[in-house]
Amino acid sequence: MGRIQLNRVAKSFGNVHVIPPLDLTIEDGEFTVFVGPSGCGKSTLLRLIAGLEDVSGGEVLIDGADATTIPPAKRGLAMVFQSYALYPHMSVRKNIAFPLKMAGLDKAEQERRVAQAAEVLNLTSYLDRRPGQLSGGQRQRVAIGRAIVREPQAFLFDEPLSNLDAALRVGMRLEISELHKRLKTTMIYVTHDQVEAMTMADKIVVLQAGRIEQVGSPLELYRRPCNTFVAGFIGSPKMNLISGPEAAKFGAATIGIRPEHLEISEAAGLWEGTVGVSEHLGSDTFFHLHCPAFEAPITVRAPGERAFAYGARVYLSPRTEHLHRFDAAGGRIE
Repeated sequence: MGRIQLNRVAKSFGNVHVIPPLDLTIEDGEFTVFVGPSGCGKSTLLRLIAGLEDVSGGEVLIDGADATTIPPAKRGLAMVFQSYALYPHMSVRKNIAFPLKMAGLDKAEQERRVAQAAEVLNLTSYLDRRPGQLSGGQRQRVAIGRAIVREPQAFLFDEPLSNLDAALRVGMRLEISELHKRLKTTMIYVTHDQVEAMTMADKIVVLQAGRIEQVGSPLELYRRPCNTFVAGFIGSPKMNLISGPEAAKFGAATIGIRPEHLEISEAAGLWEGTVGVSEHLGSDTFFHLHCPAFEAPITVRAPGERAFAYGARVYLSPRTEHLHRFDAAGGRIE
């Protein structure tokens, strides 16, 4: 079991309050992603759960038991860091088995768990190699294997893919998601990449300045962001946020419309604009437009075959059923 509850958990460094008191429950078997900009407190929150940082207030419960003052090694959690932290002189087999050896497990049990983890992670044929003979993705799998063999109640991932190139990140993202399906163990994953959050999570926790802005499934956050911060953070490309007279026409201080919910035409539409840079991605094309009605450029997502010349005059029409309305404080208007 791996249910984790945070009750009024807070963290301060001297007079600096990094995490104001917050409540959060992560259900057993859930894949929860902490996402937010750099410095929002997501890694600090993960370290509070792991016991690598002492809480300044509140309590951490693991399966209903108070773990607030329990040392990290006794919490039944396994952490995977951005750095692989492998021993270069040891084989893959010995690296994976190291925590079991330190725990005093007998040789047969060590071998059983290592073989099982290696099979899950497709590392069986690499067990006798050393880390220097592996790719970055393979090294990260070894680090994950070292966590798996501990058979923890929950896995904690702190930006584990940051050191990988783009292609490897996509591959590892799928492998970690597949691993979760197989193991059905609670996983908490920290990232600043909202694409990782959207594609991997059962539940996303959006953080800003140590505060939880919104908690929900990826589609809940995409369809009903609670404020302009979440609206502008979740989605790629991000939601267009429009203030001023154009927003007032819809009875709001700010309106939001996602790039895929704007129709672009050379004929007619609600807003006139000029085509700036176009990004052709094959299946999609992103047009960045300059509209006299708006202070900032606006982005439109269109099918890949659509093409407009730089500087061309075009017209935009929002699909009003997908329009989001926010008040002067940035909160959602229902």
